[in-house]
Amino acid sequence: MKQVVNTNKAPGAIGPYSQAIKANGFIFVSGQLPVVPTTGQFAEDGIIAQTKQSLENVKAILAAAGCTLDDVVKTTVLIKDMNDFAAMNNVYAGYFSKDCPARACFEVARLPKDALVEIEVIAICGN
Repeated sequence: MKQVVNTNKAPGAIGPYSQAIKANGFIFVSGQLPVVPTTGQFAEDGIIAQTKQSLENVKAILAAAGCTLDDVVKTTVLIKDMNDFAAMNNVYAGYFSKDCPARACFEVARLPKDALVEIEVIAICGN
């Protein structure tokens, strides 16, 4: 059985997908762009601000599902330019500092709306 997770504290889906799906104790959070939910615009330019906003969006969706970043077991980071990896990683480390989740990071040719970063997560959380 699956349940759609939705919150107005993160950007709404702009296509045929959900912000997240909760199923069998897992939360699958769709890739989060650095969109500020109150404005619909990207966080100020730069990988630092965009990484922070993407992770804040992830946090808000997890909270709507009754979870926290401590429940995350896997992340995938899509980054426009691997030269921004160190700056992204410094921000990321502020959100995941102990018992860090598994992670993959890929440089991609282009992200939606020309974002610099997109982050998706999988978490394990109570039913």
